[in-house]
Amino acid sequence: MEALIEPFGVTFVQRALWAGLLVSAICAIAGTWVVLRGMAFLGDAMSHGMLPGVALASLLGQSLFLGAALAAGAMAAGVTALSRSPRLSQDTSIGLLFVGMLSVGVILVSHSASYAVDLTAFLFGDVLGVREQDLLHLGLSLAVALVVAVVGHRSFVALAFDPRKAHTLGLAPRTAHFALLGLVTLAVVASFHVVGTLLVFGLLIAPPAAALLWARRIPAIMLTAALLGGAATFVGLLVSWHWGTAAGATIAAAAVVFFFVSALAAALHARLAGGPRTEPSRYPDSPAPAPTPSLTTTTERPVTS
Repeated sequence: MEALIEPFGVTFVQRALWAGLLVSAICAIAGTWVVLRGMAFLGDAMSHGMLPGVALASLLGQSLFLGAALAAGAMAAGVTALSRSPRLSQDTSIGLLFVGMLSVGVILVSHSASYAVDLTAFLFGDVLGVREQDLLHLGLSLAVALVVAVVGHRSFVALAFDPRKAHTLGLAPRTAHFALLGLVTLAVVASFHVVGTLLVFGLLIAPPAAALLWARRIPAIMLTAALLGGAATFVGLLVSWHWGTAAGATIAAAAVVFFFVSALAAALHARLAGGPRTEPSRYPDSPAPAPTPSLTTTTERPVTS
């Protein structure tokens, strides 16, 4: 028992734990929609597309958070603009901007005297270096994410099924799409300082994907994902303390391990229960034009709003 408690008696580990819990909650809210809508590549590209903004802010001595936000916003706007071309698919647009932004970022970082250190911190984060001010920023980001998720819930549900249906219901699918991109941007920007851009993808995708195997309602998926992300943070910090591994990478690795354990448990449960294995579909059925539409699938385990 002492081995479980000992690391968290240190102040900087306590701050790291709180930061990880806040990041897990933010990523659970945004990541649920990323998984449901199949936006994983976009989330990964946006996390890397922040590099030019972070590098430029570092060279100018400005806020890294602000630089990351501006770069991620530019990335989201660029993807939206290029996707309107009938000759370019969204994946092509994302890939082009992904490579372009990442290249510009590396070029900017290479002009820094501390090139290796700066790039490593950006890619892998520094969860053990979290300050009280960072916790405040994460808390505010979580509050904003909750507001956006609650206000846009009906529109996000309809958008996850069919933008045309959302338009028919008067739910402004284009505005909902922009709001959803903003939510993903917020999650990525708020999390990169804790686990880095290469590893934020783990917390954004793995916990919601694991939760989707068990939960049927969207709020339940988000809550389960937040709990799994928090557990990954605790386990990652514990393993990092005792084994001397990189904290951010260990947290992300724990989140991915939890997903595979969840998938294995779901498969075993389906086999023991008898009958074919069923999973919730990524796309819901059409929500009824009621005040609170539901999100269902044609499988035995529907996903609802």
